[in-house]
Amino acid sequence: MSGVVDEAVALQAAEWFFLLQSGGATEADRQRWTHWREAHPSHALAWERAQRVGQAFAQLPPAVALSVLGRERRRAAVRALALLLVAAPAGWLAWRHAPAAGHRTATGEGRTLALADGSRLQLDTASAVDIEFDSAQRLIRLRSGAIHIQTAPDTQAPPRPLRVATAQGVLQALGTRFTVRQQDGHTRVAVFEGAVQAQPAAPGAAALVLRAGQQARMARERAGPPQPVEPQADSWTRGVLHVRDMRLAEFTAELDRYRPGVLRCDPAVAGLRISGVFQLRDTTAVIESLPQLLPVAVAYRTRYWVVVTAPGP
Repeated sequence: MSGVVDEAVALQAAEWFFLLQSGGATEADRQRWTHWREAHPSHALAWERAQRVGQAFAQLPPAVALSVLGRERRRAAVRALALLLVAAPAGWLAWRHAPAAGHRTATGEGRTLALADGSRLQLDTASAVDIEFDSAQRLIRLRSGAIHIQTAPDTQAPPRPLRVATAQGVLQALGTRFTVRQQDGHTRVAVFEGAVQAQPAAPGAAALVLRAGQQARMARERAGPPQPVEPQADSWTRGVLHVRDMRLAEFTAELDRYRPGVLRCDPAVAGLRISGVFQLRDTTAVIESLPQLLPVAVAYRTRYWVVVTAPGP
């Protein structure tokens, strides 16, 4: 599985894989698939990877297989497979050995959980957590994505601490409402009520206490410095994306998290600024509204591959 697979080709291979596996492909579909596979060596490579990853799916325990395919919409599964094909073999191996999470959401999906202690936990798009409550602590392991927590006082005596563990360290709630987002190389935490103590994972790293109205990034070596919470930083919990003077490249990257498929921004228009409140439940409508808000055009390479670019002459 050596070689590089372009993202567009990977997405096409993933779409063909799920169509042919569905049992609903017609003879005409199979002929078009054969033509596509033989049209370019990169197509053949992407298809070979799709078959190998698909075989590995078939060998997974049923609970894991369902968490990847059965519980997610087909479009989210297409995107997940495409990303694995681009990243293979490293991305596939990392995914295969990652621990399964107890609760997860698909791309574009949100979920609210009532925890055993009365706390409320909201999962953002494409998020995954494990929840481990025992006699000593209340622990939430954030595997991916973002969560919003409204804590409740613990009824046990003595009260158990409520902690959120991420790849970079541990956050301990001090009677609070806060959000946590796992990003590449760091954790972002924003506090809206009460306080949160951030303890980086590196030995000897100093802890940081964040008060209401503060946010910070936590790496394994250090946390902070505290910054004011961005306005509407928790707007995703209400199903909207609230932005003010945001670069278009950052806006499309954020919107992409909520949309099955791939959304990209052409560097030619990446620096344009956008403000507004956008409904996350209908990302297609948001994308199609962009030419009315900015001097841009929207190009569809496939149903799931969209590029925001400069308008033509």
